[in-house]
Amino acid sequence: MRFNNILIPALAIVVLIWAYDSMEWMGVGMALTAMVSWFLLHYTRLIHIFNRASKRPIGFVDSAVMMHVKIKKGMPLLKVIALTKSLGQKQGEMTNPPVDPEIYTWTDGSNSSVRCEFVGGRLTVWELHRPQLKEEPSHNALESA
Repeated sequence: MRFNNILIPALAIVVLIWAYDSMEWMGVGMALTAMVSWFLLHYTRLIHIFNRASKRPIGFVDSAVMMHVKIKKGMPLLKVIALTKSLGQKQGEMTNPPVDPEIYTWTDGSNSSVRCEFVGGRLTVWELHRPQLKEEPSHNALESA
């Protein structure tokens, strides 16, 4: 269990108690208004991210190399989705509840892909896969002379 699951509700209760102690019910009303505003800001951001992701193919990214450079260990899945503007292609079985690690893949137009593993919703391991290019012999006119 993550510490934030306990810390945020406890902090909200402490702020409400402090607001009541400072300004009675008017303080509680102001604190609740601030909390609802904070919630609405985060909800709007979430909806905006998923709205953009819904307009793109699943598992597609403009450049897998640039994605590989920009992601960092510990990033939440939501930030990776915001970065790629696309939902990742889920690898493995779909289970309910999801089993850690969850593995998602994003692929670009040149078939380069980034495979990301998330444990507890946080990025732990990622790797870049690039297709091997076949080398053709050069047909230079100067070499044959």
